[in-house]
Amino acid sequence: MRLFGLTMGFIAILTLAGAVRADNEVKVELKGTHLCCDGCVAAAGEILGKIDGVKGKCDQKASTITITAKDADAAKKALQALADGGFHGDTGNKDLAIKDDSGAEKGKVKTLTLVGIHNCCRRCNGAIKDAIKKVDGVTGDTAKPKTDTFEVTGEFDAVELVKALNTVGYHVKVKKEK
Repeated sequence: MRLFGLTMGFIAILTLAGAVRADNEVKVELKGTHLCCDGCVAAAGEILGKIDGVKGKCDQKASTITITAKDADAAKKALQALADGGFHGDTGNKDLAIKDDSGAEKGKVKTLTLVGIHNCCRRCNGAIKDAIKKVDGVTGDTAKPKTDTFEVTGEFDAVELVKALNTVGYHVKVKKEK
């Protein structure tokens, strides 16, 4: 009987410890992320699978990635990892959001090299090109499927270009020339 009591006490402690961890669990939904194909879904899943304490679920039709993390720090790491992988979206939460780390400066430029975009197929590339075309002053680009770097030319605002890509679910960074 004593062994039963000790076992039940141990189970209660483990259950309580699990409840404490569950209280710290954070769930974030990243909306408006470009997920046009199985390649996009697989890439986002692979990124999230490498982060300790994080589980991710992609809903291709809804263009969302739901992140369940052990705590806010793990959720932030997941969001940054997705951004580094070229994915963008809106969480509706200013504390748990993809940060603007593009390096784009407001003002007109004639050429801009962008890096780090997720561009696994022709549909991704088509969405990228469509977003680029909507920016006033853009006259051309070198975006091609299965490449994460391209150049945009014309006379356009760099920040507006980055915003246009973010709006359709892509994260990019401006390549710094040395």
